[in-house]
Amino acid sequence: MPQSHPRWRWIKKIFTGLFFVAVVVLLVIYARKVNWHDVAEVITHYNRLAILLSVTLVIVSYLTYGVYDLIGQAYCGHRLQKRQVMLVSFICYAFNLTLSTWVGGVAMRYRLYSRLGLDGSTITRIFSLSIATNWLGYVLVAGVVFSTGLVPVPSGWFIGEGTLRTIGICLLAFVVVYLAFCAFSRRRRWTVKGHTLALPSLRMALLQFSVSSANWLVMGTIIWLLLGQKVDYPQVLGVLLISSIAGVIIHIPAGIGVLEAVFLALLSGEHLTHGAIIAALLAYRVVYFIAPLLLALVLYLWLESRAKALRQKNQQAMQKI
Repeated sequence: MPQSHPRWRWIKKIFTGLFFVAVVVLLVIYARKVNWHDVAEVITHYNRLAILLSVTLVIVSYLTYGVYDLIGQAYCGHRLQKRQVMLVSFICYAFNLTLSTWVGGVAMRYRLYSRLGLDGSTITRIFSLSIATNWLGYVLVAGVVFSTGLVPVPSGWFIGEGTLRTIGICLLAFVVVYLAFCAFSRRRRWTVKGHTLALPSLRMALLQFSVSSANWLVMGTIIWLLLGQKVDYPQVLGVLLISSIAGVIIHIPAGIGVLEAVFLALLSGEHLTHGAIIAALLAYRVVYFIAPLLLALVLYLWLESRAKALRQKNQQAMQKI
């Protein structure tokens, strides 16, 4: 066993190097798809107050997302420091938004949490709960927005207004069923591929819905501000919800082109030019995707350099309990 240990360390180093290369390649691909001249023009001429409020809400959104992993901490019972959990969550969210769930949500979480001392089973439960929390909030907000007809659908679009209302009602029905299961189900645990998943309590489920819904509402508010408040907020929120699910289905990193296409299609009848819509979405990408990603990359490198010391500190703290 001791003889294989150095070999395993070399394998880990090779995989770490390959991971860094993959991240750099994805960043280069993403950077080449962005029109940086247009981004500079937008930032230079944009309403300063709208940008300031948007940046503030971006911070609120990322902190809110961090609560997802704090809920996961309560769910799993691990004892990492909350600031470490929030830091990992921020890094993962920034990479997740731009470089896909597999890089940010899965690989990055496993890498960082394992480096801080958590085992694979615990990380899987944290990741699963975080994903569930994010989409539970989506289901609730989308159910309300779609079922009330707050998103005007252009004639000839592939989803009619009636179909969208029906989808909204189905989503709200799912919310009711999920909460009923959390409140009354006798079976609370399932084993999937060796990992045990537990149904959260009703209190935790309500917290999931509340925190995630708030995050989706904040994201909608950011775009609404950047559009100059020239479109009704519920409509902007509804278009964001549709574009988000479209981005997941089409599976393009950062939803490049998908977000813009959906907004142009659904807001074409409003008092906004195509240029104004594209400008707002470019500003949104800068403040919500690009700037946090650059910060997350720096924090990731710092955390990697400090991970061994932090892990030892965490293990010592756990032994004292």
